[in-house]
Amino acid sequence: MNETNTNPTAKTAGANAEALRNRPRLNSRALFGAQTEIVIEHQGEEYRLRITSNGKLILTK
Repeated sequence: MNETNTNPTAKTAGANAEALRNRPRLNSRALFGAQTEIVIEHQGEEYRLRITSNGKLILTK
């Protein structure tokens, strides 16, 4: 007997995994260089993205 996977959840999970693999990916060093904070402009608003002393990223408006 030939079984095929007709589980819609499995198909959706596969599509989501594929979409994640195809997203643009930026290295934080490429964004920050030697700085620890950058400003991102989005829809006319400014947001600060900074690297904490623990190496975490924090985004604030």
